[in-house]
Amino acid sequence: MSFPYRTLMIQGTTSDAGKSTIVAALCRLLKQRGIRVAPFKPQNMALNSAVTVDGGEIGRAQALQAIAAGVPAHTDMNPVLLKPSSDIGAQVIIHGKVRGDMNARDYHRYKTVAMGAVLESHQRLLAQYETVVVEGAGSPAEINLRERDIANMGFAEAVDCPVILCADIDRGGVFAHIVGTLSCLSESERNRIIGFVINRFRGDIKLLEPGLDWLEQQTGKPVLAVLPYLHGLYLDAEDAVQAAQAEAGAFRVVVPSLPRMSNHTDFDALRAHPGVDLRFIRKGEAIPPADLLILPGSKNTRDDLAALKEGGWPQAIARHLRYGGKVIGICGGFQMLGNQVCDPHGVEGAPGSETGLGLLDIDTELTREKRLAQVAGHCAFDEAPVSGYEIHMGISNGAALAQPAFVIDGRPEGAISSDGQVLGTYLHGLFDQPQAGRALLRWAGLATEHMVDTNALREASLDRLAAASTPILEALLKPA
Repeated sequence: MSFPYRTLMIQGTTSDAGKSTIVAALCRLLKQRGIRVAPFKPQNMALNSAVTVDGGEIGRAQALQAIAAGVPAHTDMNPVLLKPSSDIGAQVIIHGKVRGDMNARDYHRYKTVAMGAVLESHQRLLAQYETVVVEGAGSPAEINLRERDIANMGFAEAVDCPVILCADIDRGGVFAHIVGTLSCLSESERNRIIGFVINRFRGDIKLLEPGLDWLEQQTGKPVLAVLPYLHGLYLDAEDAVQAAQAEAGAFRVVVPSLPRMSNHTDFDALRAHPGVDLRFIRKGEAIPPADLLILPGSKNTRDDLAALKEGGWPQAIARHLRYGGKVIGICGGFQMLGNQVCDPHGVEGAPGSETGLGLLDIDTELTREKRLAQVAGHCAFDEAPVSGYEIHMGISNGAALAQPAFVIDGRPEGAISSDGQVLGTYLHGLFDQPQAGRALLRWAGLATEHMVDTNALREASLDRLAAASTPILEALLKPA
């Protein structure tokens, strides 16, 4: 099969309209038909990220899309990644490496440099793959961001590629979203939209058809496909945090939903475990009794540690431990478990330090250099294999490290407290390896033989998503 587009871009009328999943679906469909395809997102803003084969960092959604395409994730697939560190500033990552922190105005001026990186990456992908499927960001109708745009129509115009506009009907107002978006575009931008995809439809399609006919008459553009609302997909989320649906009496795992929580995909395997009741507790909510508390990763460890204290978590954790509960800290959460988190270089803001929870005898100093690595090894408290990735800025030292939690690439990693109740690690993806996930839950107190194979769940979901999205590909392959 030949595909008529070297570069095809998916843009959305809103954030979370389904751009990421449609790109993943097209990547899987093209892979199934023997087309060598790569995903691409010029600019991504997300706190969920992944480590690539070339030792860089990209948005989690692009790593998922690479899996869908059956190719290794590479920094060229997301050349610009913005990781918010405050409401007005973000860490800027170019080609997988940190360039520094910028506020919104400084980054707006920096976009001309960022566009150069975007176009370089796009050209390299075109040299290696038959087709590149591109994901936009947010909406092209954000007028205040049109100048120097690199994420949506600015990129599409620069490389002269066609665009599919998708909209989420489950939100309501889908026709207004589409027509309103078109009205905010220039003539040349409207002309490059080749059709629409309406996403997350449930109901009788016959009742929708009059609206589809009206939309095509109003715009002169076709509706390429109406995609169903698919329940139960296991796909890495870019930002949205979802709780688990578990049976009554399940093993309860509680996670504080911190303001700068990152890489919450660490908990996807727990969410999928039928014997686990996973709950994210937001600021102001009561902290419920739990079997296991997990402190997640953080983009701003000191600020999130302060938020933890303001929310009464130190007292809740102390009570939890008195009753024999277990605690795990991952990455930034690991740093919080120690005596002190120091930031002498102002990596996360003004230089200073924050007193930790004192549950592990370690001290952490935040560093300018970020460690990025894919790693593998085994549990120190069990022979179960474990694999994952490290992505952090900071070095921890202290007596607690003498009793490691894991052995990674032949070296000790993390720590377990002397009483065996507290575990800390820099390793993300802890629960994704089925044997390691089972061993960790056993350590925490859940006697389970159940193993969640996240890779198998993900692959099955991608195939299901692709099958439901086949009408898009069929529409694109029709003779003009």
